[in-house]
Amino acid sequence: MSRSEHTDSSAGGHGVHHEAVETLAGRIIKGTYGEGDSLVMPDVMAQLDVTQTVLREAVKVLTLKGLLDADKERGTFVRPRADWNLLDPDVLRWKLAAGVSSDFFADVLELRRSIEPAAAALAAERRTDEDLAALDTALGAMATTDTDPALRIRADATFHTAILIASNNRFYAQMHQVIVPVLVQRDRAVLAADGAFAHLHAAHAAVVEAVRSRDVDGAYMAMLELLDLSAREHP
Repeated sequence: MSRSEHTDSSAGGHGVHHEAVETLAGRIIKGTYGEGDSLVMPDVMAQLDVTQTVLREAVKVLTLKGLLDADKERGTFVRPRADWNLLDPDVLRWKLAAGVSSDFFADVLELRRSIEPAAAALAAERRTDEDLAALDTALGAMATTDTDPALRIRADATFHTAILIASNNRFYAQMHQVIVPVLVQRDRAVLAADGAFAHLHAAHAAVVEAVRSRDVDGAYMAMLELLDLSAREHP
């Protein structure tokens, strides 16, 4: 990394600030800087080949995301993993990129079982014609991409995003930022392991039909059954 003066400071931007955030976050997530370790700023500046200003801005971003903190005694230090904000899309992305264990996916499944059936029930009650069209489009894509697992992954992600949005609850709608990246990572792992997916189109279709019929209880149960079926076929 060079000492470029291009200084886009947003976590999702480009340039030297973005690179510093990404590199420093990766080292924290992977344990290069362990929990409780104090960062020796001159050393980190040299390792990242950035200016003090760039490093300060990167530290500020990662402090807001729960990876770093500071006090008078230790200076800037790495917070315990339990304090990291996994609901932050960037933190989740970094965590997934570093590799996760099966219990991580199990935890997310428990989260999904508590959110997606309820979102499907709300969708059955509140869905608009546009919501239903988005679900139909995703469902149709699943049927036509059955022989292309990569496109099937995309269609599955689109389907679950559409369900959350169709709930017309602003908090559920934003949960796709947590649920979908993990879903995609899991599906890619399945693709790498066996090269194919079980045919789950009918289970997805049952959710859509319940939403279309405004069957609140049916939508809840259909989504729960879909999640459980998926977990059994791809643990």
